[in-house]
Amino acid sequence: MNDKTDLPSKSDFSHVSEWVFDLDNTLYPHHIDLFAQIDRNMTAYVADLLDLGPEDARKLQKQYYHDHGTTLRGLMHHHNIDPAGFLDAAHKIDYSPLPVDESLSAVIKALPGRKFIFTNGTVKHAEAAAKALGILDHFEDIFDIVAADYVPKPAGQTYDKFASLHRVTTNKAAMFEDLPRNLIAPKLLGMKTVLIVPSVVDQPLERWEIADDNDEHIDYVTSDLTGFLKAIL
Repeated sequence: MNDKTDLPSKSDFSHVSEWVFDLDNTLYPHHIDLFAQIDRNMTAYVADLLDLGPEDARKLQKQYYHDHGTTLRGLMHHHNIDPAGFLDAAHKIDYSPLPVDESLSAVIKALPGRKFIFTNGTVKHAEAAAKALGILDHFEDIFDIVAADYVPKPAGQTYDKFASLHRVTTNKAAMFEDLPRNLIAPKLLGMKTVLIVPSVVDQPLERWEIADDNDEHIDYVTSDLTGFLKAIL
């Protein structure tokens, strides 16, 4: 398509029977900034683990994230940490900023076929966030970082494992995700890809959060997930 920010054509999604959603900054808006709490917890964990000041800890945390897909993967690779302890510490957050989203709930419920959450976080975190949004009951399952054997998106093998485990027919699937690089593998598998971008940018984005206009693995871009899904139905 010429303009990736156009509303979708229903015909582009008429074949889709498998709906796959990232969680953070995808099923809830970026400006709610729930992930900032997780980010602070991860920085604190790195600081305590390696006896670093906050600035150095954050710099290393972000470097591991960029190089390995998640901070956790970098810490496991370089420092052989216990992933369960890290994940528990990272996800000790307050979910009250997440409002019940009745419009999103209704439109996800109305999508034909199966729906999944596919996250680099944990099932516990995804369940808590989806429950707060009022959408948890619409999903068949949640595929998390533990199910992925701690190999995060964007690794192709993790998408392969997800598709195999849930018997997803990838050329009948659509993937919704807020990070451009995490849509490369699903596009190669034949999925329709939709990038979710912030409707409000009130803080600088990381370099890996910004799409290039020439990213051929991104079919659509939207800042309004609910409106986008309504246009499909």
